Amino acid sequence: MSTDRTTHVVEPRYARTWLLVNAARPELFDTAARSRTDQVVLDVEDAVDPSRKETARENVVAWLRAGGRAFVRINDVTTPHWRDDVEQLHGTPNLLGVVLAKTEAGEQVTATSEALGGETPVVALVESALGIEEARSIACARGAFRLAFGSGDYRRDTGASADDLAMAYPRSRLVVASRIGGLPGPVDGPTVGGGLPELRENSSVAVSLGMMGKLCLDADQAPVINEVMSPTATDATWASDVVENFEKNGGVVRDGSDLPRLGRARRILELAEAFGIQPL
Repeated sequence: MSTDRTTHVVEPRYARTWLLVNAARPELFDTAARSRTDQVVLDVEDAVDPSRKETARENVVAWLRAGGRAFVRINDVTTPHWRDDVEQLHGTPNLLGVVLAKTEAGEQVTATSEALGGETPVVALVESALGIEEARSIACARGAFRLAFGSGDYRRDTGASADDLAMAYPRSRLVVASRIGGLPGPVDGPTVGGGLPELRENSSVAVSLGMMGKLCLDADQAPVINEVMSPTATDATWASDVVENFEKNGGVVRDGSDLPRLGRARRILELAEAFGIQPL
């Protein structure tokens, strides 16, 4: 098994692309790990038939023990599969974290974290009306690492369309809850169909609302998502100049726009460093 990557490695708290990979198909694991996605998520939940979940878990554990590194999307707390998931993953080397499906309460995040030993990051995948309304408690729960939006299941639960206006409310709820909980920006749901132009547009909308990542089902989507959800070299140059000029002036605030501009510049430089983007 080889997971050598020539692209810049992005830490999970900054990760833009989260590639879901069917855990019942271990032949896909190495290819996903070598792709341009920031994080691989081996999926033992929706992608796997109940009759194959045990085999899928064994595939995941074996690959991680062999040196692979990934997150794992596990089944939701209300199902009998959740206990089997956390018991088999507990203590598994190279497990970067779990994505908890259908999260609807902060207690579910904490229970998952504790069942995994208390140190494993939990990305709470919010996929229902109740989950969106409980987003703040979920983001503030012990063990919460990031929030993610299960947009397809949310639409099924509420009857909402995929229209940007219809999706603005749940996305914004997750953004605000993440800020209150001190978490990185949330991960948006996947774009299914429509091609790369629609993916680019959807990613841009997500960024405009304050989201910082996106689930994807195809590794070919990664370059577009990564580009849209990253500052450009021009952005990094502007930010570097702002910080440098502020420091040259002795750090003196001249008007009410200085601190907001400085804060934005520092955030851009933080992301640019995380993504390996150099100022011009």
